[in-house]
Parts: sequence; C-alpha cells; structure tokens
Amino acid sequence: MNLFFLNSFTSDPFGGNPAAVCLLEKEQDDLWMQKVAKQTSQPVTAFIHVTNDGYDLRWFTPVKEINLCGHGTLASAFVLWQKGVVNHHAEIRFHTKSGILTARLSGDWIEIAFPIIPFEPEEAPKLLNDGLGVKPLYAVKSMLDYILELESEAEVRAADPNIELLSQLPVRAVVVTSRSDSNHYDYVSRFFSPSQGIKEDQVNGSSHCSLGPYWKSKLNKTEFAAYQASERGGELKIKVEEERVLISGQAVLVFEGEAFFDHQSISV
Repeated sequence: MNLFFLNSFTSDPFGGNPAAVCLLEKEQDDLWMQKVAKQTSQPVTAFIHVTNDGYDLRWFTPVKEINLCGHGTLASAFVLWQKGVVNHHAEIRFHTKSGILTARLSGDWIEIAFPIIPFEPEEAPKLLNDGLGVKPLYAVKSMLDYILELESEAEVRAADPNIELLSQLPVRAVVVTSRSDSNHYDYVSRFFSPSQGIKEDQVNGSSHCSLGPYWKSKLNKTEFAAYQASERGGELKIKVEEERVLISGQAVLVFEGEAFFDHQSISV
C-alpha cells in the first residue's frame, strides 16, 4: 500500500492541515481502515480505491469514520495528480458517503466541489456560551455544526473554548468566525470538533459549505478569500454557486512510502 503524508490548504510544509492518504490496491474492511488511521495518527486518513468511473473515497480520524472532509479530499486529489495516476487535465470524481464530489486543477490550486449545507438562525444555548467563553454576535446551526459570528478577528484568534463542555453538544463541531482585519481575506474562522476526536481542526474545508453561504448573505458577494486562524493556519478560496460551494486550496507532499499493514500486523 502506498502511503502519503501531506499538508492541505497551504504551500508551507509546516502549515495547513495534515492528512494521510492511502492508495489501496483492493478494498479493505472498516475495522482495518480504522486501525490504520489510528496508526498514522493524523487528523484524517483518506483511503482511495479505483471504481468504474472514478474513485471510492473514505475518511477516518484516529477514533471514527467521518462522512465529509475537505482537506482529506484535497490531499487525495493532489496525490492522484502528483503521482500520475490521473491526467492533470482530467476531473476526478470521488464516490463518498456524502455523494459524488469532484476535483479539478486550476493553476496551482485544487478546486473541490462540495454541496451547500444550509443553516438556520438559532439562539446559542447556555452550554455553548459557557463552553466558548464569549457571547457571539449571531448564531446559526446547520445539520452538522454551530456557526458563531464573533465581534472581531481578535476574538476568533483568542478563543480558548472548554472542549469538555463543547463535546456535550449534539453537533459535529463549533465554528467561530468573523470578518477579517486583513485586506487579503474576507473572513476568518476556527473549527473545534471534539465529537470527531479533534480538539481543533487546523484547516477545515467542509465547514465552508455553510460559511461561504453565511458570508454571502452578510457581504453580498459570492467569492471569498478565507483564512483559518489556527496555530498552523491555512488559506482557502471560496465560491458559492446555486447548489454547491467550490473550495480551493493548495497542498504540500511531506513524505511518502510503502506501508506493510495487514490484518495480523496491526494492533491497537
């Protein structure tokens, strides 16, 4: 099995969101993939297997399988093009638990097409306010996450939530966001997801399936430069279309090799 370690949504080998990508020669069972993900100990390990009209793609954190992952999709597409598995001019179709996702090259950037995830205004519950430690200006809730707009970028960067309290909320993650102070970006965000075994995702792509439409309604525009203000940081380009969000980023291959995992040799 070929195994690759990358950083997504960055051109910096020490920035962005780490991911492992496994190119499988044959299908593997769920338990095996979960054990490999725990062994790699990356925020997400992506498993790719060829199908008739594209690739099966699944994502595992060290503790569970997840249904949607932006940085794992970006990393997977990068590997397929970089290693010559797919022609650089060809679009990649990924079959996932969230439907068909596509990826294409646009210059030095990879553009992935994800579905819009709608949201509704919702008053932040006391547990959320207590866990975050700051009262948001606005709160909305999607089928996956709470999204909280804070007063300033400084508040977003200074956020130090109580992860134990946030883990009690019935959502995938808590996302904090604000307009950017920089002329280079439209908005900034951070992503806390203890339900997935991730205290803070360094650069989360799928949250922009809601963040893009949210800021479209606020800024009356459809294209954005976004920055994830985590410790490692990462840059994204976002374009909101009628039914989908185009999420663009760069990736860096850190190292690659062959893994000799089998059902007998992995232990947890």
